[in-house]
Amino acid sequence: MPPVPSNPINVKLLLIGNSGVGKSSLLLRFSDEQWLPEDESSATIGVDFRVHKMEVNGKKVKLSIWDTAGQERFRTITSSYYRGAQGIILVYDVSNRESFDALPRWYTELETYVGDGVVKILVGNKVDKEYSRQVPTSEGSAFAAQMSSMFIEASAKTSVGVKETFTRVIERILEQGSAGITDHGRGGVPGGVQVVGLSDGNINQSGTCSC
Repeated sequence: MPPVPSNPINVKLLLIGNSGVGKSSLLLRFSDEQWLPEDESSATIGVDFRVHKMEVNGKKVKLSIWDTAGQERFRTITSSYYRGAQGIILVYDVSNRESFDALPRWYTELETYVGDGVVKILVGNKVDKEYSRQVPTSEGSAFAAQMSSMFIEASAKTSVGVKETFTRVIERILEQGSAGITDHGRGGVPGGVQVVGLSDGNINQSGTCSC
């Protein structure tokens, strides 16, 4: 008999950061390999959601990616979507100092809504705007290290660093076994939609996935 295909590992990721830093553009480039010029794109209203399947280190992964609005008036809406997240992609714009200076506030929010075991990566987006850079790479890297986060610079426009961003987060989640420390899909998001979590049988005694 042919081997029974293993179920994909379900992982919930959250994109956060100030409005206009390119969160939706990063997601569009990653999921659809497309890019919309800034004058054609619109601000995310509330929360956007995409499902993306990929294979990482021989394991099939089903990503539930939540793209949150950065505007202050949506904070009460998006805060509830932190529940069950296993990876956080925190984005700033390297050509916008204000978006970088706002990072401590975002990390404070993370301390409120997610546990210590959640994988975090800080992404300096829009490196295609090198001519108008306001945040040096060294400063972004140092801040990420201070906040116990991975760090990468990327460009949704040119696709530099985009796939690597998501891949590195997933690899770290699989290494840590973080995919097994959620609520196993029981109400991982408002409304009880079951998009997160592994069955108990997919976690071995060391806490890592055996899929």
